[in-house]
Amino acid sequence: MPTVAEMENHLAALRACTRCPKMHRPSVVGRPARSRILLIGQAPGDKEPVMGRPFAWTAGKTLFKWLHAALGWSEDEARDRIYFAAVCRCFPGKKPEGGDRVPAPDEIERCAAWLEREFALLQPQLVLPVGKLALVQMLGERPLAETIGRQFRIERGGRACDCIPLPHPSGASPWHRMEPGKTLLHQALALIAAHPAVRAAGG
Repeated sequence: MPTVAEMENHLAALRACTRCPKMHRPSVVGRPARSRILLIGQAPGDKEPVMGRPFAWTAGKTLFKWLHAALGWSEDEARDRIYFAAVCRCFPGKKPEGGDRVPAPDEIERCAAWLEREFALLQPQLVLPVGKLALVQMLGERPLAETIGRQFRIERGGRACDCIPLPHPSGASPWHRMEPGKTLLHQALALIAAHPAVRAAGG
């Protein structure tokens, strides 16, 4: 397990990253949680850089509601007990036609080095990819209905860990509010609640 200083140094380097010129700085990072649970979001929205933390707005409220229902953890406890990462750490900006720009493949590739470093530092036992962009990075292209509600064994950096995907908690997506998404989300949360890494973290 890394020291607090190692985690702080990693986050400081991440905050200073300037690898992607089209991305809107600053990088959004979470707390230096020394956790065996790694949550991977997609990319920050426009509110997260202002608020200074991942999942700070509407999607975050839904995500923390899910975690509270499944684990009994408050938002503050979840941020302390789970390390929050993302496929891209900076806000990509808006599309001309509206909505957030999807990060380009080269931006995803450049930012992936930070995630690989976090896998090496934390050696997670449980990975929680949230939303399609994160799911694709961990599991490849798969239909949501065949992915949510299941546990997978994956390997990163030569180490195996469990992966329990979650749908994106965005209000713009109705998938998790209608069937089969509603039932599959409940199954995924039950799997997370039963995982040894969660129990060890205080679940």
